[in-house]
Amino acid sequence: MGPPADAAPMAAHDPQPDIAGAGHQKEGSPMPPHCDSFDGPVVRAAAQSLETADVNLILPFVPKTAEPELVDAFEKVRRARQASADVRDVADRFFYETAVRLHRSGEGAPYTGLKPAGLDVGPVIPVAERAIDSGAVDELTDLLCDMLREQIGARFQRVMRLKGAAGQSVDRAREYVSAMLGLQVYAHGLYRSLKATPHEGDSHRAKE
Repeated sequence: MGPPADAAPMAAHDPQPDIAGAGHQKEGSPMPPHCDSFDGPVVRAAAQSLETADVNLILPFVPKTAEPELVDAFEKVRRARQASADVRDVADRFFYETAVRLHRSGEGAPYTGLKPAGLDVGPVIPVAERAIDSGAVDELTDLLCDMLREQIGARFQRVMRLKGAAGQSVDRAREYVSAMLGLQVYAHGLYRSLKATPHEGDSHRAKE
């Protein structure tokens, strides 16, 4: 989650450096194509549930209210898969789409179709997945802390540079004020993101 929506006019007048591609998304920006891709966690769980005939492997990815629809799709697809290889492929895709659509609906997000595998999800998600798989969080913590130091350092140095020239003219002072307030808004946006509701037991949409 990025700076508050009411800060957008200031940000427009104060372009900030984007060191190392660190996230500087405005609030409401979508997640990278992750949960709705063919190699994402939802489709992987859906495929595993079909291969093992265990619908419980995919049910945790959808809200409880969506369970009946997904279970019904699961049973229909299991029967359809026995017809032929071509029918199996179509049926499997239908089940993947249903699972992802219900998952996205549970997030309060629109379903825009399955995305191809191999899309760029950014630097953080793969590291977070490795941390969960390994049970060790150090790599994820180091990555985020390094990016945070780099981003804040670059923005702070810019403010200090503009501050030194602010007394030369009103235009220079205005540029400084824009950067100074921009840094404060950016820092507040980070604070709000850090204090956001965790994913566990909730949606992974950014929360107020």
